[in-house]
Amino acid sequence: MGPDWDALRSAARDVSRHAYVPYSQYAVGAAATADDGRLLVGCNVENAAYGVTLCAECSLVSALVTGGGGRLTAFTCVDGRGRVITPCGRCRQLLWEHGGPELLVETPQGVITMDQLLPQAFGPEDLTR
Repeated sequence: MGPDWDALRSAARDVSRHAYVPYSQYAVGAAATADDGRLLVGCNVENAAYGVTLCAECSLVSALVTGGGGRLTAFTCVDGRGRVITPCGRCRQLLWEHGGPELLVETPQGVITMDQLLPQAFGPEDLTR
């Protein structure tokens, strides 16, 4: 049985309502499943010092780690209108680190694997070369 994409999108839409976006007004919600079956969510949290703004994916990965770790298996994110969006470059790197090449990622054009979204990615194994 594959991921329940409808449930993931719904969770991402729900958490996007908690986004703290007083500057951009661009809410983002993210939802994923972990390899142990947990549902994880995150939303973006802006800051007046723009460089320290947290993307929704950062919030989600923090929930994964603080909840005991594991690997992400399926991921989606949506904007404040509930439309599926593609993670930014920085967040793709975070998703690679915690989901690897086989992580399923929903994009506006359909579901692809992380290695298709971030080909030739830099990862932990590169540090040992």
